[in-house]
This record gives sequence, structure tokens and C-alpha cells, in this order.
Amino acid sequence: LRHELVESLSPIADAIEDPPLFVSKRKLSTIHGCEARYSADQTVDFEWSVPIARGTVAHKAIEILVARRGQPTALDLAHDAMDRLELDERDLGAFIRSLDEGQRAELVGQVNDYIATFLDTFPPLRRQWVPVAESRARAELCDDRIALSGMVDLSLGRARGNQAGKVLIDLKTGRPHPSHIDDLRFYALLETLKIGTPPRLLVSYYLDAGEPRREVVTEDLLWSTAKRTVDAVAKMVEIDLGRRDPTRTPSGACRFCPIQTTCAEGTQYLDQADD
Repeated sequence: LRHELVESLSPIADAIEDPPLFVSKRKLSTIHGCEARYSADQTVDFEWSVPIARGTVAHKAIEILVARRGQPTALDLAHDAMDRLELDERDLGAFIRSLDEGQRAELVGQVNDYIATFLDTFPPLRRQWVPVAESRARAELCDDRIALSGMVDLSLGRARGNQAGKVLIDLKTGRPHPSHIDDLRFYALLETLKIGTPPRLLVSYYLDAGEPRREVVTEDLLWSTAKRTVDAVAKMVEIDLGRRDPTRTPSGACRFCPIQTTCAEGTQYLDQADD
């Protein structure tokens, strides 16, 4: 699998002007969704908001739950997550420190709701399940010119030699979307490249509904994900180097696009959807 990836990516990697090219699940989803939005994302500074921070804080709270002894309440976990993230000197820490008392309470309340749902609907995490939160995986390819990277919210179990045994779980704080399963498939590819044995199961766990949606990992799934990744990298390099204009593919994601007001296709799509 690694050999085929390198063989396919090597001609593309030679054109990368400022290596490494970092490839994440967000970049994959964006480039395959709308190339114009991908291009815009490269030039627009990211800004935190309460809805965006909510998911990150909820994930941090569950990370604390996995490692913490005893039986903390959802509210305890929400406050602990906020306190730890607030100490971070990066953007999120600065954003949390900028919140007034009301905004902070709103964010804690929303995270408390999600964690309470997780505690109510998810089985207690037993140590023998080998739970790991925020597990990172990375693959350096083509003489480190391309870096595939990702972080799984929660994993359970472990591989036993060549026998798959790990379950990768992505915790979602919104509605189901087809891109969510693509995210998990990318994680499965990274996990396979990392340890040599694929996971056995992929699960999107929706905290709003307390509902898991699963997919069994197969060899075909890994090969198709590898091809999707190669296609994405080729598109990224073409657009980053200005070899062609990015295509525009309107969808519901146009509501959150940084160039929404200047994109005729996106504006027309949203107007029709509203009608």
C-alpha cells in the first residue's frame, strides 16, 4: 500500500515548491468538495467562534475522561477541558481567554450537554478495551515532501500481529454528512501505514443523537482511499501552482465559505435552496 502511494505520488511530489505538503482530512474533504473553497482557505485566516470551539472542547473533555480516575460529571469534564485549553498559548487559548462570562458559560453549557449524552449512551470505557483519545497518526512519503496526518478522537482495542482488532471512533457534534465516513477511511489508511495492520471497524458517533454509524474495514476500502488521497494531492498541487483555475461546486457548505458573497454559483445555489 505504501509502495503504491509513493509510486503514484512521486511525479506530483517533484512539483511541490515548498515541502512538505501537509494533507489532512479537512483538506481532502474541501478539495473534493469545492476546489474554489480550498483555494480560498489557503489565503483566509482561520477565526474561532463558539460553535467551532464547541467540538474541540468536547473532544478535549472526552480525552480527560479516558485518562481520569473516578466518575467525574459531564460538567466537571467541561470545566476541566476549558481550563486546560485556556492555558494553551495558541489561537484557541487566546479565544477562550477573550470570552466574557456569558459567552464562556454558553460554551461550557453546550459542551456539558454533549458530554452528558456521551456518558448516557456510550458504554463505560473499560481499561481492558485499551481506550486511547486523540490518537495521532502520520505518514511521510516521497522523501518527506508529502505528509499525511490525522488525529482520531477515540480508539478501542488493538491489533494482534496481523489480525485487525482496533476500532476507530470519530465523535461528531453535528448532523451526519457523507464526508464523515471519508474522514474515517483516511484515518484507517493512516493507521495501516503506521502499524502495518488495518483497523477492523470505523464508527461515526453522533453526540446529538447518541447514535453510532459503522463501517467494516476491507482491503478495497483502503485501496480506494489511497486513490482518493492521490487524486486530492494532484488537485492541490495544480491549484497551488496556478496551473489551472479551481472548479466551483455549490453545496450546502457554501453557507460557511469565505468567498460566499463573491461566488455567483454559490450565491445562486443558496438562493434556490432558500426558495
